[in-house]
Amino acid sequence: MINFTLSYIKYQDNFPLRRGELPDTLLTFSTEISNKSPCSPSAYLLLRIIKIACPFRKYQKGGIIDTIALSRLQFAATAAFHFIFVPLTLGLSVLVAYMETRFVRTNDEMYLRMTKFWGRLFLINFALGVVTGITMEFQFGMNWAEYSKYVGDIFGAPLAIEATVAFFLESTFIGFWLFGWNRVSKKVHALSIWLVAIATNLSALWILLANGWMQRPVGYVLRNGRAEMVDFMAMVTNSYGWSKFFHTVISGYVVAAFFVMGISAYHILRKSNPVFFKRSFRMAALLGLVSSLLVFFTGDFHAQEVSLWQPTKLAAMESHWETQKGAPYYLIVFPDVQKEKNSIEMLGVPDGLSLLAYHDPTAVVAGLRAFPRDDRPPILPAFLSFRTMVALGMLFILLSFISWILARKDRLENSPLFLKVMLYAIPLPYLATQIGWILAEVGRQPWIVYGLLRTSDAVSKSLTIGQVVMSLVGFTLVYGLLAIIDIYLLTKYARKGPDSDLSPIIKTAIKEA
Repeated sequence: MINFTLSYIKYQDNFPLRRGELPDTLLTFSTEISNKSPCSPSAYLLLRIIKIACPFRKYQKGGIIDTIALSRLQFAATAAFHFIFVPLTLGLSVLVAYMETRFVRTNDEMYLRMTKFWGRLFLINFALGVVTGITMEFQFGMNWAEYSKYVGDIFGAPLAIEATVAFFLESTFIGFWLFGWNRVSKKVHALSIWLVAIATNLSALWILLANGWMQRPVGYVLRNGRAEMVDFMAMVTNSYGWSKFFHTVISGYVVAAFFVMGISAYHILRKSNPVFFKRSFRMAALLGLVSSLLVFFTGDFHAQEVSLWQPTKLAAMESHWETQKGAPYYLIVFPDVQKEKNSIEMLGVPDGLSLLAYHDPTAVVAGLRAFPRDDRPPILPAFLSFRTMVALGMLFILLSFISWILARKDRLENSPLFLKVMLYAIPLPYLATQIGWILAEVGRQPWIVYGLLRTSDAVSKSLTIGQVVMSLVGFTLVYGLLAIIDIYLLTKYARKGPDSDLSPIIKTAIKEA
């Protein structure tokens, strides 16, 4: 998922744009209505809502809502919705593959029931993820044609590999796994779900390598008015992309772990299939603890990449204004963007920021004032996103550790309050992954390709407000319907519990054994 426009649009006082900088085809809300351009009632209503209530309306002087702002909003909405499904697919595919492997090795009926139950929820999530992901790529040509023309020679390569290799691999073998029960040996069947899990994570790799190139462009030359690839391996080995890959994928494992623990907690509270769900809970607790710790360490490594290649993002997410050697880290801080300073600075750790950012207490950390206003990202969203993400990450480590201890000592049924906490904690890892992408993409602004192409120069020149509004309304309605379907199906089958009769599969397994 290349969530390259998920961003808050800068306020006028933070990033003023002169009228001459806008595309020639710019249409304002007032112009479109006064000229009686084609505009459906739903489009008119959406424009009114945006103009009155949307915090982005100061993006241009006079409250203009333009195609840049609306295209950003559309891609942000579709990408954020798509990424609801991606993390669970990454993590749950691995868990289901492990469960079936345990069944193959032990011939234990419990592991087969676990595979079928959690596999059904995985399939629902996977199907919705595919549907919501396909539409995103069309926006590269429709809304972001200038971006596609400028960097398509580079950006298209990893996307093509993802589609022709990883996506076809996972889509082929997920069908094989779904319809292959009792048609192939249990070992071959288990292999098919492992191939799905590998292909799913491989798909994430190529997409995140593409996004990593946008964060740190390498292996290219500027020729004929566009960026052209000259070193494919430079992009493949880009350290920024790999650190983003590990941090994102392992975060998906945390999502899956809390998803399984939360649903298991629900059934344990209701004393429904307690043995089944206590075993599921314990398995997920171990995955959650290991993954949460790995997210912490990969996040630290990724922060070093940000420090090296995106100093403006580092300064914004830490609310660091003055360039300093041995910069302190404040545990309690809050930025005052207007006055270009922090309104609150408390509990400072000497040399702390330099140590965290560069692993060197004497390192120089560039402050926001060292950069022109037009080159700074939206500070408050980046700052709040980072602090919230870190706080949630620490919470996940704590909850996973307690979960693992209680599950290991078989004390889950005696801890109803904690089980309720884990049930209501299901959305928190989803929230953390969304916030992480907000930080990644808002923090890169005003660049769509850092230091190379500004977001304002990447939008299609032929777009009109009416066209973008209509597609935005359409996406919102369709995705809203898909959300209702997804929640309904997941809730229905999660509450239903595991199948009680798996005798046909069990008989086949016994014969093979």
